[in-house]
Amino acid sequence: PVRSNPVRRPVMLPKAKTKTGSLDHHKAELAMTIAAFNTHRLFLFSLQSRVKPFLLPTLRPIKFKSLISLRPKPLGFHPRHRAMATSTSPPPCVEVQVKEKIDLTGKEKQIFERLLQVLRHFNLQTQLRVAGGWVRDKLLGKDCYDIDIALDNMLGREFCEKVNEYLSSTGEETQGIGVIQCNPDQSKHLETARMRLFDIWIDFVNLRSEDYSENSRIPTMRFGTAEEDAYRRDLTINSLFYNINTSSVEDFTGRGIADLKSGKIVTPLPPKDTFLDDPLRVLRAIRFGARFGFTLDEELKKAAAEDDVKTAIADKISRERIGHEIDLMISGNQPVKAMSYISDLLLFWVVFSFPPKFEPPTSEGCDRLCVSYMDAAWNLMQVTGYSTFNDEQRRIFLYAALFLPFRKTIYRDNKAKRIPVVNYIFRNSLKLKASDSDTVISVHKATEKFLSLIPFIASNEDIQIAEVDWGREILDVPVASKLRVLAGLLLREIKDFWRVALLVAVLLYPTAIDCSIDSSDKHLDLDKRRELFKTVENAAKKLGLEKVWDMKPLVNGKDIMSVLQLKTGGPLVREWQQKLLDWQLAHPSGTAEECIDWMRQTHSKRARIE
Repeated sequence: PVRSNPVRRPVMLPKAKTKTGSLDHHKAELAMTIAAFNTHRLFLFSLQSRVKPFLLPTLRPIKFKSLISLRPKPLGFHPRHRAMATSTSPPPCVEVQVKEKIDLTGKEKQIFERLLQVLRHFNLQTQLRVAGGWVRDKLLGKDCYDIDIALDNMLGREFCEKVNEYLSSTGEETQGIGVIQCNPDQSKHLETARMRLFDIWIDFVNLRSEDYSENSRIPTMRFGTAEEDAYRRDLTINSLFYNINTSSVEDFTGRGIADLKSGKIVTPLPPKDTFLDDPLRVLRAIRFGARFGFTLDEELKKAAAEDDVKTAIADKISRERIGHEIDLMISGNQPVKAMSYISDLLLFWVVFSFPPKFEPPTSEGCDRLCVSYMDAAWNLMQVTGYSTFNDEQRRIFLYAALFLPFRKTIYRDNKAKRIPVVNYIFRNSLKLKASDSDTVISVHKATEKFLSLIPFIASNEDIQIAEVDWGREILDVPVASKLRVLAGLLLREIKDFWRVALLVAVLLYPTAIDCSIDSSDKHLDLDKRRELFKTVENAAKKLGLEKVWDMKPLVNGKDIMSVLQLKTGGPLVREWQQKLLDWQLAHPSGTAEECIDWMRQTHSKRARIE
């Protein structure tokens, strides 16, 4: 199903009000800092020290001990700050335009009319309600094709079978029915049935109510009323129904529409009860708060940061579901805000869990450092040109920036092999694609190589290229040709993500972006880095390296074996394949015959020396 695009709403930041003499100097600073944090531009540090510039490190191994003295604290949720954050920082005002009624598209009218035909054909007394996100998005004036139908007196699978019976009676083609079984251990309490109608996937599920035994968190399910079901939803803005039978919006919590209009993220029931019922709702609340620019309810934030809720997230929710929510945040319109919420609510290490043993150790506040990198990367990408990258490249770029502080952190597998901890985060903590892990790790490695090439490319002077571990010996060629060889090898290694790695390198060259500088200086700094990115990008194009990874070798393995007079391949053939690739990159106009002649001469010289 195609999800609707998120809306952007203006957030108005109120001024912090203080009475003369009612707050000392440090408390006044704290109040202003907390208010300013809603724009995700400032960080809060210990009350014992004044706010200091937070300068991101360069691309050298991070010495976390040097960061400990800064001791960044979680805003508003640390016990020392919680009460003051609540009392001195009123939530920002959000004005959201909400439609008075839902306007159906032509396809939606077809689907709903078909469902009503099924009711009339079998004389069913079932109330059909569209639940959740579809109602919310339609009231916001957005198209949405993620349609979930809630049934008041039968299971979704049973209704889908009725739909197929009706289609058979009219001579139409029946549709396949998919059933997702309930799994209470993973907080999946309802069986869901799926089928296609008019080329749109529709989910069908029964309204629910839950009864809990005294010693169990797993509920006993039964059919519930629409009101009971609404109060069991994750958020009030997602608890709205559209009654297909009556063509009307139903707000059984009494505050769904009001919270939508005022831009509030609130749970229908007490937040801790809601989160312990399904801990994934914590991440959903964060995602929707970031996506719509809505304000998280204070009680919701307190509940989300409590230890038993964090434990429930780690133990009760499958890592696949956690990874899916995080991926939606990273791919959304406000990824930095979402990650900031995760850090502030003390959930960073719950979500991005590490293996039991790793090295070197991380410091307190390392989660803030990760968010700082991501914030700087997001701003740099905006000024460089958002359209320069496709969706997947933007996604990988943000992950690479978020995990930059861990690029030197490793753990050991069962065979004592050193593995980047980023690999563990993707494959174990988030259960995302193995290729995501491989690509981000490759971007981190390519970033270091780009940092060695940037001074040579950006300078008009004849300087030597810095020594970098390229994993093998590079052909001895003039410096001008060596640049093309090294850059070509790098692009062949990282392929379509070379611009991503370059942008990460630009983020760190010659030093990382300083998040503490004021707005005008920051824009100037970002403009300089954008120009550096364009300079290196254009240099790669002038060197003829665009799509260099598609370049075919001039000389194949059989030709190499013939020159070397070998009967079988092996390490020697692979060694010459690498050398010939270097020669080909250094001589872009060279022919196969010239390449073979060079190989013969070089092989003869080496043979004489040996």
